[in-house]
Amino acid sequence: MLLVFFTSDDCAGLKNSCIPEKLSQTYVPHVIPSSSTKEFKTYSLPNNLSLFPLYFIHYRNMSDNPSVVLKKINEIVIEDRPIPAIEDPHYVKVAIKKTGICGSDVHFYTDGCCGSFKLESPMVLGHESAGIVVEVGSDVKSLKVGDKVACEPGIPSRYSNAYKSGHYNLCPEMAFAATPPIDGTLCRYYLLPEDFCVKLPGHVSLEEGALVEPLSVAVHAARLAKITFGDSVVVFGAGPVGLLVAATARAYGATKVLIVDIFDDKLTLATDTLHVATNSYNSKNGMDNLLESFEGKHPNVSIDCTGVESCIAAGINALAPRGVHVQVGMGKSEYNNFPLGVICEKECIVKGVFRYCYNDYNLAVELIASGKVEVKGLVTHRFKFTEAVDAYETVRQGKAIKAIIDGPE
Repeated sequence: MLLVFFTSDDCAGLKNSCIPEKLSQTYVPHVIPSSSTKEFKTYSLPNNLSLFPLYFIHYRNMSDNPSVVLKKINEIVIEDRPIPAIEDPHYVKVAIKKTGICGSDVHFYTDGCCGSFKLESPMVLGHESAGIVVEVGSDVKSLKVGDKVACEPGIPSRYSNAYKSGHYNLCPEMAFAATPPIDGTLCRYYLLPEDFCVKLPGHVSLEEGALVEPLSVAVHAARLAKITFGDSVVVFGAGPVGLLVAATARAYGATKVLIVDIFDDKLTLATDTLHVATNSYNSKNGMDNLLESFEGKHPNVSIDCTGVESCIAAGINALAPRGVHVQVGMGKSEYNNFPLGVICEKECIVKGVFRYCYNDYNLAVELIASGKVEVKGLVTHRFKFTEAVDAYETVRQGKAIKAIIDGPE
């Protein structure tokens, strides 16, 4: 908010004045003109500047870029940051309208770290975002002002071997939003290369666009697992990513999808509400009876979205020979009971997932646009931008499946 100063004589001399109702009045010996408002760029001042009534006019300075900033562990504030200026002609400026809260954001909030990434200075949060293009660089060809886009938040080096080989998610110079020290997308304006913005079809909402990011993780997992028609898949973890993994597995043709969790309400959500799984199993009952859900047959794909040692072991043990285990959940660096012998005896294939890569974002948008994957049902809580702290507390306390924060008004 910018405080603009005008004397009463100045205001009387302005044509087509848009001076709002007087908010307060005092007297000062001189005038302080505004240098930030084009509306009142020039006006004449009286010769005698002493003791004129001064009007306080509230005017929103459009250079403001309110941002949700993690200052340190357990401290989130909203503060102004400079509006980023387009310097690369292939970049666009996006007005962020919807942002989802990811588990990694919560880890930074509560622990100051996520995996090997550690918070060392204040950082803008958020990386699951969608918005509207408000400015384009001079060489942008695929987007225009007004386009709705899903924002892919990780920008690799264009010169790395990982980028050139099509695995840019593994680029050692990756600049990923809300991963220290890179600022995130929970702000009014954010810059991205045009090829890291995926245009949303007209019938796909901005809220759905924000969910493209976690869905891309699920798409990447399904592609690594090479899921095809007729596959049987077991998914551990019925959080947002696990639910999306199950939904994507079905969209890719899996005929049996079992989802495993310890919370009955999440399992009911998966099978009865979202219909992303054909069956569910509460792991509190022990892992020995897991195969009963597959009629005694072993699944050929296991995908763990928890990072929990017992779930990883159960998934690998349940696999059919030559089965594929895909690890999505970021767990510990070391495990005491990793079933290496089982992997060898069955010739299982084990793959890790790190975010997403080439074409995953585009495929995620297609899954939503075509109706193959329904994401709206995942959103259980919605917050205004000014309620960001409440949003993070709600997610931290486990009250939400997926929370969405609106962009600044």
